[in-house]
Amino acid sequence: MITKGIRGAITVEENSKEAIKSATVELLSSLIKKNNIVEENISHVIFTLTQDLNAEFPAKYARTELGWNKTAMMCFHELDVEDALEKCLRVLIVINCEESFQPEFVYLKDAARLRK
Repeated sequence: MITKGIRGAITVEENSKEAIKSATVELLSSLIKKNNIVEENISHVIFTLTQDLNAEFPAKYARTELGWNKTAMMCFHELDVEDALEKCLRVLIVINCEESFQPEFVYLKDAARLRK
């Protein structure tokens, strides 16, 4: 077994608990589906949010909505880079997997422009 990272991002409608919850669940659900993720294979998860998102921790919704209660998770703010995409939630899921596993990254809503 080795570890690999699965990246994803989504833009959030507004800086509110409900909007962050909705975006977190949508992004993680898509990543789970595309990569057949099961919690037992997750090493850890890192969430970042742009400086304009601070109403809630996305890790909270990974626990309460997806049941990821045994996974180490941390939330951070992104660097405040000029002209960067606003209201963006990013995630890095690090999983234990076979070397042949090819992760599928997911970029939703306006975050799709981060990867062409």
